[in-house]
Amino acid sequence: MKRFLINELGNLIGEEILIKGWVYRVRKLKNITFIIMRDRTGFVQCIAENSVIDMSNIKLESVISIFGEVKESKNVLNPYEIGIQQFELISSVNEELPIEINKETLEVNLDTMLNNRVLSLRHEKISSIFKIQNLIVQGFREFLSKEGFTEIFTPKIVAEGAEGGTDVFELKYFENKAYLAQSPQFYKQMMVGAGFERVFEVAHVYRAEEHNTSRHLNEYISMDCEMGFIEDEKDIMDLEENLIIFIINKIAQEGKKYLEILNVNLPKITKIPRIKFSDVLEILSKEYNKSDLDGDLDPDAEKLICKYSKEKLGCDFIFLTHYPRKKRPMYTMPLGETETHSFDLLFRGVEITTGGQRIHDYNMLIDNIKYKGLTPEVYHNYTSIFKYGMPPHGGLAIGLERITAQLLGLENVREASLFPRDRTRLTP
Repeated sequence: MKRFLINELGNLIGEEILIKGWVYRVRKLKNITFIIMRDRTGFVQCIAENSVIDMSNIKLESVISIFGEVKESKNVLNPYEIGIQQFELISSVNEELPIEINKETLEVNLDTMLNNRVLSLRHEKISSIFKIQNLIVQGFREFLSKEGFTEIFTPKIVAEGAEGGTDVFELKYFENKAYLAQSPQFYKQMMVGAGFERVFEVAHVYRAEEHNTSRHLNEYISMDCEMGFIEDEKDIMDLEENLIIFIINKIAQEGKKYLEILNVNLPKITKIPRIKFSDVLEILSKEYNKSDLDGDLDPDAEKLICKYSKEKLGCDFIFLTHYPRKKRPMYTMPLGETETHSFDLLFRGVEITTGGQRIHDYNMLIDNIKYKGLTPEVYHNYTSIFKYGMPPHGGLAIGLERITAQLLGLENVREASLFPRDRTRLTP
C-alpha cells in the first residue's frame, strides 16, 4: 500500500491511509494510547484502543508503520488525527537514548550533540538549520544559473595551494606529494579562460589552520563563482548584493516553517553599504578607540564595524573594499602600490565572503607572485593559461556554514555543519 507523508493528511479526511516514521512521544491512559509520530514533513497524533492494540513496549524513536483512518480533530499539532487500525514495529530501539530529543529544546552541550549527531539531527530545531541551509544553496544555484553561470566540479586533490601559504593539508599521492584544495580559485579562473566566462561551484575546501574557534572549520563548504569581462570588483559586489537579496527572499518564501521553528527574523536589505578599508580603520579608531590593526581586521574589529553599519547605516551587511596588497593573495588585482581591487562582505560581525578582481595579464601575475615572495615556476600549470588570452575577471567565495550560522543566530559555526571537522574532531 502506498505510504503517505504527514503533511499530506489534511486533504485525506475520512480516508484509510498508511504512514511510517518514528515514535516521538507516547502517552498511555486506561483505555487508549496516544502516539505522536514524526516523519520528514512533521508530526501527527495517532490514537489506539488498548483492547485492540498493545503498545506497552514501544520505545521512543522506534520506527513504526500505522494504518488507520484520518479523522477531524482539535489537537495542538493538526486539525486531524489518525485512528489506528493496524500497527507494525519496523525497527526497535535497543538501548537507552544518549540524548532526549522529544523536548522543545535539545538540552545538551555542543560536544554531546555532535558526538550523537544522527540522533540530534532528528530534533526539529536542529534539522531546521539544514533545511534553511539547503535553501541557501538552492538560491545560490538558481540565481547564478539565471545569470548565465555554469556549475563546475573541480579537483580537491591538487599539486599546490591556491592561497600561496602554508595552511594546506599534505597527503601522499602514490609516489608524489599532493594537497587538499584550499579553494577552487585556480580552476575557476581556468574555466573563465576556457571560454565559459561565468562559472560557479559548491564544494568542500580544506584549511590546515590550527586555531580552534567558534567561527572556524578545517573542512567547510565554499560557494564560489567567477565571471569574465568585468570592469572591476564593483561588478562582483553588485552581483553578490543581488544574490544575497535573492537568497533571503527565497528563504522568506519557502522556509517560513523553519524560520518559525527557529524563531528567526531575516534581515531586510535593499542596498549594502561599501566602505574602503582605510576608512574603516579611521572609523574604528574614532568611534571605538580601536587602533591596534595591521592590514586586516581581527574578530573584535569585525564585530565593531558591523555594529557601526547596523546603527549608522541601517544594514546588517557591509562591504569592506580596497584591502592592502600585502594581505591579499597573489592573483588579486593591485590598485596602485598598496591597495587592491578586492573586498570582504561582513554580516553580523563575521566575514562571510572574500572576493575581488583578479589579475588577467601574464606578466603582471608573474610579478605579483614574486612580490608575494613565491616562486612562479611552482604555479606553471596555473600561470601558463594567461599566455593565451584571458579576459578581465573576478569572483567571490561564500562560506556556507558561516552565512547559515549568522542568518540563524547560531553561537558556533559547527552547529551549521552536519559532521564538522575541526582541530580535534574527526568523528562521527
